[in-house]
Amino acid sequence: MGKIVIATPISVSFVVPVYSGQKYLRSLVAEIESLGAQWSASNAPFEIREICLVDDNAIDGSGELIDTLAAENPLVRAFHLSRNFGQHPATIAGIIRSSGDWIVTLDEDLQHPPSSVNELFRMVAERGSDIVYANAESAVHQSLIRDLGSRGYKAFVERASGNPNIRMFNSFRLLRGEIARAAAAACGHDTYFDMALSWFTQRVDIVSMRLKDERFIQGKVSGYRFSKLVSHARRMIMSAGAKPLRLAGFFGVLFSAAALVGGAALVLVHFIFPAAVEAKGWTSLILAIVLFGGLTMMLIAVVLEFLSVLVLRAHGKPLFFLIDRSSDEAIERYFSNPEKVAKAQVRLPTQRV
Repeated sequence: MGKIVIATPISVSFVVPVYSGQKYLRSLVAEIESLGAQWSASNAPFEIREICLVDDNAIDGSGELIDTLAAENPLVRAFHLSRNFGQHPATIAGIIRSSGDWIVTLDEDLQHPPSSVNELFRMVAERGSDIVYANAESAVHQSLIRDLGSRGYKAFVERASGNPNIRMFNSFRLLRGEIARAAAAACGHDTYFDMALSWFTQRVDIVSMRLKDERFIQGKVSGYRFSKLVSHARRMIMSAGAKPLRLAGFFGVLFSAAALVGGAALVLVHFIFPAAVEAKGWTSLILAIVLFGGLTMMLIAVVLEFLSVLVLRAHGKPLFFLIDRSSDEAIERYFSNPEKVAKAQVRLPTQRV
């Protein structure tokens, strides 16, 4: 196959929220640059536009290191949040300030290898994806409570919300730039970013790979506190949509209908078999409570669903969104050439600290 030539390379931005990454940032930047060198050597249609390092009021010397890296390397862009806002807001801040055709988000601690980005792009070539999540083949933290808790909570919210993508959610993702920036701009204070992404596209896929949080496995140290993880989970359920409210409304209707049927049966028994009713008043009281309780539940669900729709509109959930996928043809041509892709998969040596 001949040389792949495109007028303008497909630009890729890397966005990394940083909280305690002083030990890892130099190695991470070196690995991203190594990936760029592999793309250049294999004549890939990609180029690294920028590496956005977002200082989330880091607890170590990461903030100063980010500025040093930005001064040393023209690819690195340094951003500093005014206080600690959390991983999601830091990621959103970096995405909004990015400019690449595609955006890769990944953690600071090398548990998300930049060399695996090719596998995410391969899925784009095969399925025309707008979002590709990396999925861990096995337990990421090797902690029963943390790994099972994460999977179990995602499964619960997925079932409650009806969003089939929730179990895919991962901070290692490949995003089409215009969708990512639109979703980031739409996010409010309590909007879960991955939920906002689902407002803009249904072309979501997943790639399984080996992902390990060595920092947590070796030292039982997490980059984010437990309170931040709880906030993370709260954002997810707050952005889940109106399906749980519809379920509550359904049960309200069901209880009201059951109370009406029970009331009709009680009236018939009272007139046809009056001796069968030994304790008068108790059954009718319970049926009245069930009837009006069900009606109250139904009306509250209707009002809350209406408010949910208003909140989603206020957050910026779009009526429609236009997308340009014309560059996907170059990605498909590149991954149809096994020799070039194999050349891009060769790891160049990088120095870890």
